[in-house]
Amino acid sequence: MGCLSLEKKRRFNKIRWKMIAALVLWTLLFWSGFGLESNEIISKLGAQPQTVFAATQGADSQVPFQVKDSADPASQPPKNQVDEYKARVPKTVVELQQFRRSVSVAIRKSTGQEGTATLINLNPSINTWFLLLIQWRGDQPAEAYHLENPMPATQKLLLDPGYPEGMVIVSQKDIHRCALWSAPSDSELAKAVASGKAYAPLCGKRLLLRNKTKGHKTTLEQVTDLLRTHVWQGEKITTFVRETFYQDTYLNTSILIEANNPSAGTSPHPSGAPAPPLTNPRYSNKFLIPQELGIDLESETGNNVLVGRWYRARKLPGVFVSVIEPNLVTEEIIANQRKQVNLLDEVESDALVYMVAFDLDLFDLGFEMGTEHPKVNWSDRVPEQVRDNTLPGPDGIETLEPLKMTGWVSPADRERVAATFVGGFKRYHGAFRWSDLALKNYGSHYGFIEHGTVLSKLQPGLATVAVFEDGTVDLKTWTEKNNADLWRIRHARQNGVPIIEYDAASGTSRVGALVPRWGQGNWSGSADNRFRTVRAGLGLQEYEGRRFLIYGYFSAATPSAMARVFQAYLCRYALLLDINALEHTYLAVYRHQCSEFSVQHLIKGMSVLDQTRGNRVIPRFLGYPDNRDFFYLLKKVNP
Repeated sequence: MGCLSLEKKRRFNKIRWKMIAALVLWTLLFWSGFGLESNEIISKLGAQPQTVFAATQGADSQVPFQVKDSADPASQPPKNQVDEYKARVPKTVVELQQFRRSVSVAIRKSTGQEGTATLINLNPSINTWFLLLIQWRGDQPAEAYHLENPMPATQKLLLDPGYPEGMVIVSQKDIHRCALWSAPSDSELAKAVASGKAYAPLCGKRLLLRNKTKGHKTTLEQVTDLLRTHVWQGEKITTFVRETFYQDTYLNTSILIEANNPSAGTSPHPSGAPAPPLTNPRYSNKFLIPQELGIDLESETGNNVLVGRWYRARKLPGVFVSVIEPNLVTEEIIANQRKQVNLLDEVESDALVYMVAFDLDLFDLGFEMGTEHPKVNWSDRVPEQVRDNTLPGPDGIETLEPLKMTGWVSPADRERVAATFVGGFKRYHGAFRWSDLALKNYGSHYGFIEHGTVLSKLQPGLATVAVFEDGTVDLKTWTEKNNADLWRIRHARQNGVPIIEYDAASGTSRVGALVPRWGQGNWSGSADNRFRTVRAGLGLQEYEGRRFLIYGYFSAATPSAMARVFQAYLCRYALLLDINALEHTYLAVYRHQCSEFSVQHLIKGMSVLDQTRGNRVIPRFLGYPDNRDFFYLLKKVNP
């Protein structure tokens, strides 16, 4: 199933280039009609914001050499850092880290030049991201380096007053002293910066320096970003072109085929698979033909799959695939949801849905920011009356500098990566224009956390993917009370409101309250509320003591169709990810066998988004940096 024919590859590329050409054409028409001069666009494109980083230290800025933190990581952070986190003033991203700990020591070069080094552990409970600040005596500006600890569970990074030439790395095996800055002009730190690598190894690969890099953008993304950022009514242009010329571009359908074996529909449920979905029993012995499915399955029926049945992905333990149409779920779910969702039209009722499940007993979930998206500025969607124009963004920060977003998986994890898939909305769409959420918390911008570092605050009322320090994955609606757990959040990504939400009081799941409400749910789509498009979503299922993360690709759907399918698949919670294009709904799985590495895409057409070198595939997020955020699944070391 995994191969995309040359003819189909050309077709996917032709569709994408036609869309790009249409966007450019309509942009030119708008420019000529509204008099926006090209030199104004060029000046906007050339403008680079200037940022000033203010070094900030915690209350314990002079901590002696130690192997373990002396304080309980769950204890309250210093009051001054809590105040900085809460203050409605312009600030740096460092001041958003209320749990940070800082250590400063005197340092010197081999030439005798003296200075001060400050090491900031941005979240000691996670112990992954650090900021190293070096200030040499004289008028030189402070140097800032974003460090990553590739072994946070077993390794500590320390500054020792007795070792002014560099850093001390303490592991379970040994204590390693690393002379990072002592060389006068060719230090290890300077070489790592000069390398330009997104992850430059330091100290015998015990440490990584994160460098600024440029993330890949498809031509379609470049054009739409240009329109949204620099052209008046640019968002309306993109919506008009998509809805007028390219609606249902990615629609997949299938005929239903009767199984030759009358008992095919009663064959045993695969061991270790998620719970069987609630499908209409009339279709239990029917096959669907998902011609665009790109993941190889353990199946004796080739390209034909039984309605809703889970199949093991071939040679990918813990990964399962199922295919369905919204009109094939049990009549009970359709009847129960009638007053909770909008009616489905014929197109989305028959549109194929591809579900991929990952057994969380076997995988860890990670999250990585793109090099550019999501941003931290104000979304243009926010009502003017709730916007604070004295701040550069809703959290008081204009940029994530001096932290560096790399847009691809760390080299320390690449051999364990089993899958990647795109994250959520960009900041432009990641806030509310209508509803109560638009009037709360400065428009309720979607928040995100990477490696325990708050990059945008998590907002109450929003659907949230959260990964805790012990690896536990949860999908939930964030509340003010949940902020008490911030110190132990490893990763988090918010994206809108729930499609399916869990009621802890009753122990049941229900359709999200805003699923049928286009504007209030911020579901995105067209200006006249026709919001059927290709969409991706994420659900969480619990079955027989196991937990499954379920990714859904909906080839043409509204949130109402997504709610029907996720509830039929017994998800206790589900949320929207991204929409409108293969770029935004991308999922790939990987097989590592000895020295061989192979890539399979959920939808065959997604392969055009990867790069190639000769006959070798260079996968997105894994082989090169990307401009937008994504999730990844790692095989557990000792499941």
